[in-house]
Amino acid sequence: MIKGLTGTCGVTVSGGNTALPYVGPNANNPITGMIRINNTDLEVFNGTIWQQIPTSYATVTLDQDILDIIQWARTQRTLEMNRAVLIKNNPALEKAHEAILRAEANFDILSKFVEEDKPGISSVLVGYNFNSP
Repeated sequence: MIKGLTGTCGVTVSGGNTALPYVGPNANNPITGMIRINNTDLEVFNGTIWQQIPTSYATVTLDQDILDIIQWARTQRTLEMNRAVLIKNNPALEKAHEAILRAEANFDILSKFVEEDKPGISSVLVGYNFNSP
């Protein structure tokens, strides 16, 4: 039987009862470990008697960091979907959107150079027109 649950990164487990009865295998009594419902109680046969299993359930949830990430992803998805509708309904916005994507790609490239601290790279890039396709 499960004695307890533990959470890992992103998952929180609380409550429950870790003191559930343990019933080991018994080759001489094949119904040992069998579970039954008796009225509203859940019971396990321990080889001698039917033993009631406490009905205390663990709660498994996502931790706050994961919930925040999910909310961020939902927000980003909504923004992207709204932007796609705007672009579809207003073709003039497509050029502006393309410029945004180029600017983001250029930012990613430049940030790599800055992170690696390449000497003199800023002077080379000063006169470059990043808005041209």
